[in-house]
Amino acid sequence: MQKFLLIIALILFSVGARSQILISVLFGDKLNSDAIEFGLEGGLNYSNINGFDNDAGLAKFNLGYYFDIRMKNSLYFHTGLQCLFNMGMSKLSDKDIEFLDATKLEFPGKYSQNIFVFYLPMLAQYRFKNYTYVEAGPQLGWMYSSYVQFKSDYNDRDVIIKDYNNSLTNWFDGGIAVGAGYKLLKGEGWSIGARYYQGFTNVFKEVSGSRSNSIYLICKIPIGAAKKNEKGQTN
Repeated sequence: MQKFLLIIALILFSVGARSQILISVLFGDKLNSDAIEFGLEGGLNYSNINGFDNDAGLAKFNLGYYFDIRMKNSLYFHTGLQCLFNMGMSKLSDKDIEFLDATKLEFPGKYSQNIFVFYLPMLAQYRFKNYTYVEAGPQLGWMYSSYVQFKSDYNDRDVIIKDYNNSLTNWFDGGIAVGAGYKLLKGEGWSIGARYYQGFTNVFKEVSGSRSNSIYLICKIPIGAAKKNEKGQTN
């Protein structure tokens, strides 16, 4: 587990360094002001989809980029792109497996529905003087890959089988997200927080009410954030 977390951390910092160069070329000196904060946003999300017999949601890691753009005083516009996001459901019933066009195998294992999504949040964010913030607004998604995964360690062998069912899902997902968090180091460092998303569109074409919902635990790592000197001026 420690090795896994170390690898994730190295990937975050490696991608972050390259991203800073690219974004700096695109935005120039604007990233060196307090008007825009750019960085990496990642964490753990727990999702589920209504309309099925499954007993549990799906817990996965997520990763993306974000921009916090200052609109007026303490009001910001939060946007970006969640590039690595996996939603779905686990502990599928036999009925779920049949509908999702997957093969029910003879040996024991766990079945889960996995859907890869690009999400674009468009949230109004208000920051308080105590470095906490609240946010709310629409979030749009493009679902580009979907499959049922069977996982088992039967007879001391790890088995993973994927049955793709892209034809069953819609390509678009949209809904509302609300969240809150805290900005570390007196508002100049990382942010930690939580966000809830409720989808308003059907994930599956033939299942009315198959709306997704997710709970995020978020860590935001600023890359091009502004730094102020002792006089309060932006460097």
